Parts: sequence; structure tokens; C-alpha cells
Amino acid sequence: MNNCSQQLYVESQVSRDLMTHLCENPARTLKHPSDILIESLILGKDLCRQRMAVQTSERGDRSEVFHPSHTSRINSVSSQFSDGPMQSPSARSSTSSWSEEPSQTNMDISTGHMILSYMEDHLQNKDRLDKEWEALCSYQAEPAACAVGQEEQNVQRNRPHGVLVYDHSRVILKPENNQSRSDYINASPIMDHDPRNPAYISAQASLPSTVADFWQMVWESGCVVIVMLTPLAENGIKQCHQYWPDEGSDLYHIYEVNLVSEHIWCDDFLVRSFYLKNVQTNETRTVTQFHFLSWMDQNVPESARTMLDFRRKVNKCYRGRSCPIIVHCSDGAGRSGTYILIDMVLNKMAKGAKEIDIAATLEHLRDQRPGMVQTKEQFEFALTAVAEEVNAILKALPQ
Repeated sequence: MNNCSQQLYVESQVSRDLMTHLCENPARTLKHPSDILIESLILGKDLCRQRMAVQTSERGDRSEVFHPSHTSRINSVSSQFSDGPMQSPSARSSTSSWSEEPSQTNMDISTGHMILSYMEDHLQNKDRLDKEWEALCSYQAEPAACAVGQEEQNVQRNRPHGVLVYDHSRVILKPENNQSRSDYINASPIMDHDPRNPAYISAQASLPSTVADFWQMVWESGCVVIVMLTPLAENGIKQCHQYWPDEGSDLYHIYEVNLVSEHIWCDDFLVRSFYLKNVQTNETRTVTQFHFLSWMDQNVPESARTMLDFRRKVNKCYRGRSCPIIVHCSDGAGRSGTYILIDMVLNKMAKGAKEIDIAATLEHLRDQRPGMVQTKEQFEFALTAVAEEVNAILKALPQ
């Protein structure tokens, strides 16, 4: 168990009280597993309020609380995936145990209290969730022009019936390095707190004609982590063209991609390591791809815990750099938007943010790429995942 910092003492007491309550009340009957989460949120919120009141009375008139600043992004990037032994493609590893506890966090107790209250309101009150989703559906981003993606030479680079990029928010390739002398790819830089450096790139899945463009984007953005959220095909329908070799290496224009290893961590996802070389400059880089296998289009994963464990693996690999994580599904909006929403909110909490507005965060994402989070079920899944992570953080504290 990791040592937790002093400011998390209150959360530790809340977690202890919560576990005591659950142990002393074994006869409760709950109709559905989601009821357990809802009841835990309600109890957690009450315990937070009680602990905060006690702490306030003990401090008297003192209003200061020690919250050390955390200036670097929690999810930093490493060019090496070092969280377990990698196996060669010719000898895939068997399913591994990969569940992890939440990372150490600077989550503020008042923020945790606010998030729990927000989740309680929405998980208990479906009408409120419906109204919030309706309001989000009516949100219109400004500006919202998508003219570049509709130009004749670029139409074939978009997936049929997919999402177009905003003209003001798109990844621009260097034409001199592009096989078609084009600067276009269907991908959007997604900013968090720093408007100069995107935290993510949300992209559509590769087409046969855009694989070289994809690797050009990986190279020019400095990316070393790819999050892939779609299977290659669903019900016989192609969702993504395979943009890596089955074994050995393939050359995509000036980018040579070598599959170094492929490791199956569990039934839901696997990890691939690529050796990427720019044959013009002879520079090389290691890129790690996290491939989530069981998230179907217009749907949600079976459990939030699976996605949260997947996210922890991604973030454990992402250390020490400020380059963006490339996230893609088929259209780069539904599943990609849901994942980025969860990750962005939890990162803000981990840095000790005092206020979290999940709906406003989603609007912020939609200002940068159309269609981010496409269904009410995906939005509800994001709320549930954030709530589960808050509970997991509290439970991981010393008892």
C-alpha cells in the first residue's frame, strides 16, 4: 500500500467509517448492483460532511488547509512500457492479473464531497440525468465550420458517415512529409488546461489510404502512447484498418513500424509495443498501444472497473513528458470522447481542483471536436466511472 499524504487523513477516516457501516449492516437487501454504488455515494457524502465538520471545529478559526501543488500532469509519458514482461508476437502471453489500486492523489476533500453529491443526484434521479443530457444535446459549439474536411481532396480521408473536424481545431500535417502532399487528417487536438499543448489527440480510425498519415501524425506530435478503443471489426463491419504489422516490420511512406511485442493482459485488452523509425532521418522511437477489445460502437463497457483498470495501465505508462496521447475509436468521438471525459475529470481531481463540472467539461470537449460522447448511456457511464474511482480512492487509504 502506498503512503498517502497528510491532507488525505479525512478521506481515510471516511473510508474506515464507511467500511464499518457496511460490515455492521449485512442484512441490507439491494435490488440491483448499481444500488450498492448509490448507497455508498450517499453514505460517503454524509461521512464526508461529518468529518469536515469535525475537522473545522478542531481547527477553530483557522481556515488554511495544506494542499501541496502538483504542477506536472498526472498522466505523463514514457517511451517504454515497463509494467510487466513483454512477450514476443510469436509467443503471446496468457491472460495476466492486472487490476491495480488508484494512484496517489491530491484530491481535495471538498471536491470529493461535491463529486459524490453530484453522482448521487444523477444516479438516483433519472429525470435529472435526462434533462442534463437534453441540455448537452442542444449545445452548439462556436465556431463550428468544417469546410476543410469537406474539400474534394479530403472527403476520401474521412470515414463514411463519420465525424468531421472543425477548421479551427484540427491536426495539421507537414505537407512536405506527406505522401499526398496534404496537411489533412481527421483528428483533433484536445486541450485541457494548457492551450498551447494538447493533452490528447482524438482521431478517427485509420482507413487503408490513411495509415501513412496516421503514423506521420504519431511522429510529428511526439506521441508515444496510443489508446485504441475499437475492435478491428464488429459484426462483420470494418471499424478500423489494421495500421501495424502482424509480425516483423512494414513501411508506411517514410515511417517504418516494427511490432516488438504483444502482451494480453486480460480478456478485455492487450498491449503492443512498436519500434517506429523515420527512414529519412534515421531517428527512432518506441510507441506503446493500449487496445481495449470489448467496447462496441454506440455502447458502453460491461463494467466501469474494467475501463478504470485499463486507464490506470495507460497512465502508468505515461510518465515524464507533455506530448499528447492519441485516442481513437472508429469515428474518434463516441468512445474516444467518453474515455477522454473520464480521464480529464479524474486528472483534474487528482491535481486538487476545487470545482469539477462534468457537463461543462464535456462542452469543452465538444468545442474542440464534434460529437464527443454520443449517447446518454455513454455520459451515464462516464459519471459512474468517476464515482467508482472516487470510492476506490477512499477505500485505498490506510485503514
